Amino acid sequence: MPVGAWDSHMHVTSPDYPLAKSAAYKPSLHSLDHAMAFEKTIGIDNIVLVQPSIYGNDNSCLLDALKEIGPTRGRGVVSFDPDDIASDTLQQWHRLGVRGVRLNFKSTNEPFDPDAVKQTLRKYAAVVKPLDWVIELFIDLEQLRFITDIIPELGVKFCVAHFGAPDMKRWTSYPSDASNVPGMQHLTTLLSQADNLWVKISAHYRYDLSIDKMAGSEAIAKLLLDTAKDKMVFASDWPHTRFEGLDVKPFVSKCLDWSEEFDAKDLVFRDNAKRLWDCA
Repeated sequence: MPVGAWDSHMHVTSPDYPLAKSAAYKPSLHSLDHAMAFEKTIGIDNIVLVQPSIYGNDNSCLLDALKEIGPTRGRGVVSFDPDDIASDTLQQWHRLGVRGVRLNFKSTNEPFDPDAVKQTLRKYAAVVKPLDWVIELFIDLEQLRFITDIIPELGVKFCVAHFGAPDMKRWTSYPSDASNVPGMQHLTTLLSQADNLWVKISAHYRYDLSIDKMAGSEAIAKLLLDTAKDKMVFASDWPHTRFEGLDVKPFVSKCLDWSEEFDAKDLVFRDNAKRLWDCA
């Protein structure tokens, strides 16, 4: 593991914090101490805390953990309403280490209206651009085609979570030729043409048809690394919500191997994250 590595996507949860009405599950206790104990097992000291959907726009659990770890080793990705957020609040969060906002189009089960999504992206971009924050997208890979035109023009950093949430069940040549994954060509084209898009190599178990062998994930990871190795970031997705108890260490090892094959280990595990999350 490279010295100074970052885990660009993980969560802290606790039943002590109020859940959103739309919460799909009740969380167990996964504290910052638990998180850092896990990170120690894979040799990582720096983390990006991402707001879980179960808390909606109440970022209290994340912010409390961010206060504890401090901005040198921690970054945060929050949720908020762009029509109801004070600039003072944003500045306060920024000082704590917040560097992004998460837009979840994947777990909401709401219809995907491209025009409405584009308007939403414009609103968030206007809010976060002065802070140089990231807009993180949890979105189906095939839905990217509806917004590829607006991402380059908004002038903010975007990060697509979890390989772009590919539908591997519809991958006719699985696990070979990852360019045939539905929607993948939109992602690789955008990565090649836009300088403001990153992708998280993470959460393979949510999509891969061979979770243990990781055959599909390997093909996709290598395609993405070959396309834009300077815009890939590693993430563990700990504590693997709804997959609790999963051993992610084999995936970490695979990520190290894949990135090393493309001479990109330092990039994927450290340097790209530092650039994306504005780390010194």
